[in-house]
Amino acid sequence: MQLDELKSLVLATLDDMKARDVSVLDVHGKTSVTDYMVVASGTSDRHVKAIAETVAYRAKEAGEAPLGCEGVAEGEWALVDLNGIVVHVMLPKVRDFYNLERLWAAPTLVATAAHGR
Repeated sequence: MQLDELKSLVLATLDDMKARDVSVLDVHGKTSVTDYMVVASGTSDRHVKAIAETVAYRAKEAGEAPLGCEGVAEGEWALVDLNGIVVHVMLPKVRDFYNLERLWAAPTLVATAAHGR
């Protein structure tokens, strides 16, 4: 499955599951871990779990088994690693605290040799 097809599958699944405030972050060139991060909110811990489990299930059904899933049991922040796409599903309070969109949009800082100037 091509990356664009996988992204469409993920976004359709999030829409079907009524995920809120879905953001797609293009992190290609900022990290070697993945090309896209998708961040979405669930309304409760059960909703977060259900969204993450459904994303993982539908990806596997389409032939793209997740490399891993984390945090699904707790339901505050679940992560589904689909290799080229990492999906983060969080409760709104957790999402506000970590603010991944701001973190990954931040410009890269370059260290200089002129410390203390």
